[in-house]
Amino acid sequence: MFADRVLSGMRPTGSLHLGHYHGVLKNWITLQQQYECLFFVADWHALTTHYDSPELIEQHTWDMIIDWLAAGVDPAQATLFIQSKVPAHAELYLLLSMITPLGWLERVPTYKDQQEKLSEKDLSTYGFLGYPLLQSADILIYRANLVPVGEDQAPHLEFTREISRRFNHIFGKEPGFEEKAELAIKKLGSKKSRLYRELRNRYQEQGDEGALEEARSLLDEQQNLSMGDRERLFGYLEGGGRVILSEPETLLTQASRMPGLDGQKMSKSYNNTISLREDADSIVKKIRTMPTDPARIRRTDPGDPAKCPVWSFHTVYSNDEVRNWVQQGCKSAGIGCLECKQPVIDAILAEQAPICERAKMYEEDPALVRNIVADGCEKACKLAEETMRDVREVMGLNYP
Repeated sequence: MFADRVLSGMRPTGSLHLGHYHGVLKNWITLQQQYECLFFVADWHALTTHYDSPELIEQHTWDMIIDWLAAGVDPAQATLFIQSKVPAHAELYLLLSMITPLGWLERVPTYKDQQEKLSEKDLSTYGFLGYPLLQSADILIYRANLVPVGEDQAPHLEFTREISRRFNHIFGKEPGFEEKAELAIKKLGSKKSRLYRELRNRYQEQGDEGALEEARSLLDEQQNLSMGDRERLFGYLEGGGRVILSEPETLLTQASRMPGLDGQKMSKSYNNTISLREDADSIVKKIRTMPTDPARIRRTDPGDPAKCPVWSFHTVYSNDEVRNWVQQGCKSAGIGCLECKQPVIDAILAEQAPICERAKMYEEDPALVRNIVADGCEKACKLAEETMRDVREVMGLNYP
């Protein structure tokens, strides 16, 4: 219905680590070259679990944006903004809450799971219960049709699709919808009108998915249709009403293969991370003191890379030649653990060097970062307002 638009965000939890880089940022850098991308700091989401430490959020926000820019997220290709600087997110969140069944929120898999994981915090709040709906508002307000998520987040996107369907079902049946749709068809011109009707009939009578896709492409190409007519024709095509909020699709991303220093998932809560802009001496020390296969007590003891956390780093950073060298050398005690760690140290330092170099420019010029974000917030506000005009109109809030 709309040109491909990607939306993704991160909660501001401070400086990012290599798990974020390999799990999210490298994917963003690829996506920004293929689609219209909007990347945002989810600072309101941070408050759903960290409402008792708000003093950290602002600094964490700026640190995180510098990490994005240093990693290669390009403000010339993507829009970077802060959630709370686009108040329309809150307005849509409020309006969607009017139609969201309570049971839908309570059934979101991560709701009880997170309460158990963060049992030291009081998460029996309205904000925490409602955060999946806020996520939905974040997506729907930009009519983003592609959202990169891991498998664990897929239920949140399905929830968003259900919300958009419910909204369109309740509010898409405008008075005189069919008459308005028929008038919009005539605006296509005689040849394209005939084709649209033929494709619509093939889809509705025979369930021809190819006809549906062809009709959608036909509408995407039309430059002379108003946004309202375009939405009506998309809805009429599928036998429904006007499409006001578009359903997003999952852009499934691979889980990060980046392990922590102890072999567990890299996470600040496990204290096993390497930061994205960490000092070189600190990185060398952390890798050199990593635990290895417990069987290798002495240099002459053979080991098994499968039982060593360092091997997980080799799977991310080393080529086949180095990995074969590690396998043979470890199992035969031909190399020591410090020798095995050196290629990992070299690879991480080489990866970090251009990132730290780019970061220096932004660290030395905070105004540059703020200008990039201000431009992004302005663009995001305009896109959000386009959606909100339609939402207010169908909800009876379009006052003169």
